[in-house]
Amino acid sequence: MDASQRAAEDPRKRSWFERISARGRQSAIEDLPEFFVIGPPRTGTSWLYEMLRGRVILPRTTKETRFFDTHFYRGLDWYQAHYPRKTDGRRIGEVAPTYFASVEARERIAQLIPTARVVCIFRDPVERILSLYRLKRAYGLIPWSFEQAIVQDPELMNTSRYSAHYRAWRKALGPHQVLATIYDDLLDDPQSFVDRLADFIGVPRFALSPLQNRWVHGSDSLTHPRSHTRTRNGTRVADWLKAQRFDRLVAAIRDSPLRQFFLSGGRPFADPPSEFAARLYELFRPEVEELETILKRDLPGWKSTAAADVA
Repeated sequence: MDASQRAAEDPRKRSWFERISARGRQSAIEDLPEFFVIGPPRTGTSWLYEMLRGRVILPRTTKETRFFDTHFYRGLDWYQAHYPRKTDGRRIGEVAPTYFASVEARERIAQLIPTARVVCIFRDPVERILSLYRLKRAYGLIPWSFEQAIVQDPELMNTSRYSAHYRAWRKALGPHQVLATIYDDLLDDPQSFVDRLADFIGVPRFALSPLQNRWVHGSDSLTHPRSHTRTRNGTRVADWLKAQRFDRLVAAIRDSPLRQFFLSGGRPFADPPSEFAARLYELFRPEVEELETILKRDLPGWKSTAAADVA
C-alpha cells in the first residue's frame, strides 16, 4: 500500500495530499529540489552545506527548512520562499539530515518529487549517536545524561538503523536514485568524496581548498549548557523565528556575542563509560553487518570499541 492509499484510509493524513493539486505536483518537479543530502545527523552535512553553497541552489539563510518532516502543513509557498526565484540553471537541493529516518519525509518526497536524488552518509553508529547526543544536550533539547538519553530519546537509536531506512528510501525512489556514502571516506579524502557527490547530483566537479579539506564540523568543542532552561528556551524561540521565516535574525544572533548567553559555558562532555560503549557496539553489530552486506564493504572499525580505537 503506497502513501496515497494510506492517506485515503487515514483522515489525519488526508489534508497534505488534498492541498496539492495535480498541477501543483507537476510544478513541484520543476521548481522544488532535485536532490537531498539526508545524512542522518552528525555525518558531515554542515560541512557539505558550506561546500555546496554557491555551486547549487540551497535554502537561503538556513541550512534546514524541516519542510518535509515538520512544516509540511505550511504549504509549498512557504517552502519555496526559502529559495531564490532565479536559479540560473543551477541544480536545486537541500541538505536535510532529519529526513533520513522520517517516514513522512520519505513518502512526501516520493510523491512530490519522484525523480529526486538522495544522498545518505553512514558513520560509525556509536560515534554518531554520541555526537548527536552532545549536540542536542548543548542546545538544551534534552536534559539527560548519555546513558539516560539512549533510553529516553528514541531519535538517537532510530537514526542509526541504517539498513532499514536505506532500504526504504531505495524502495520509495528506486535504487539508482539513492547514493550510499561513508563518513570515514569524507574524513580520509574529502576531494574524492565531493567528486563522487557532484557526479551523482549532476553538477560540475569542484576543487576544495587546503582549508576546506581539513574543515569538517565536529562536536568536540560543545559543552553542557550553563543553564538548561535558558538554552532550551532560546532554542525554542529560534525554532519559532525560523518557522516565521526570520532566519536572518536567527543567523545574526548566532554569529553575535549574544550566542554565548544561550550556548556553551557548562562543563565539558566526558566520554561514556567503556562498558556502556561496548554494549552499544554489540547492540549495533547486526546492523553494521547487514549494512556491510548491502554495500559489499567491510566496516571493521564500527563493530567494537577495540576496533574503533585501532581504526
